Amino acid sequence: MRLTPIEKTSSSSSDLLPHKLPAMSAADSIQQPTDGHLNANGDADELGPEFTRTVIDAMGPATSPRMREVMSSLIRHVHDFAREVQLTTDEWMAGVQLINWAGQMSNEKRNEGQLLCDVLGLESLVDHITFSAATKSTKGLTASAILGPFWRHDTPLRENGTTISFDTPSDAQVVYMHGTVADVKTGKPLPNATVEVWQASTNGLYEQQDDKQVEHNLRGVFKADAEGKYSLYCLRPTPYPIPEDGPTGKLLNLLDRHVYRPAHIHFMVVAEGYRSLVTQIFDEDCKYLANDSVFAVKDDLRVRFVPRKGDDKAELELEYNINLAPKAL
Repeated sequence: MRLTPIEKTSSSSSDLLPHKLPAMSAADSIQQPTDGHLNANGDADELGPEFTRTVIDAMGPATSPRMREVMSSLIRHVHDFAREVQLTTDEWMAGVQLINWAGQMSNEKRNEGQLLCDVLGLESLVDHITFSAATKSTKGLTASAILGPFWRHDTPLRENGTTISFDTPSDAQVVYMHGTVADVKTGKPLPNATVEVWQASTNGLYEQQDDKQVEHNLRGVFKADAEGKYSLYCLRPTPYPIPEDGPTGKLLNLLDRHVYRPAHIHFMVVAEGYRSLVTQIFDEDCKYLANDSVFAVKDDLRVRFVPRKGDDKAELELEYNINLAPKAL
């Protein structure tokens, strides 16, 4: 069953952001006196660091230490940003409307807010910080990458060696993908590890974006066997544009940036007692590797698809082995 898109507000999407940010005149850069904000000398208060400290100090004693640390830094940076660029009320409201629009477009099958973070490089940065902390003393760990906005929590379990493509397009190349999930330290295989895979079709759409694809097409969860092995049939990934019908597409247009992602397949790998892995693999022949619109490509995640012989179900093959770190590391 497909979800009905969340209704938009009366404002049209084209009105939610200006086509061009308003030009700032010299007069605009001069702060005007504001009633109720006068300093001890009776002059206009510029709402500088003391104002920011007042906002930070408004947090109550029950605020957790980590929440206080994060929010104090966020407030300081946001206030400093507004002062640095002399943010106008129109520009601020455009940003508010962009965030509102992202919320209105999001549901359990599409996360527009996450997509906004992706094109700003934020999710890749957070992923790098998290992955770096986890790998300081662990060599050979499979690199992580961003989750992306099209993961689904209800992907079905499938048998090893079966396909995730249920309406294979005529322009698709079918791939037999297989590998082993193992302990990065010992090399010991991890039976019963789950390997979740999802990808877009050759038309550039994930199944929840495309009414012509069957539910959960090009998705599957596979359980590693007693030797830690998994296998499935999928499609050779193709590059595609991220959705342009929402605030993310609008923002990229304003920034004069392209919308394309390089050809990739998503993974989520989970094993009891081990750190879970979210990653992507990228076709090394794709022309967008150097300028991914969400900045997710890592050299360790580039793969090469090779010809497969003796299999009438697939013309290509990929062996992709995955190394996980114990939670204790």
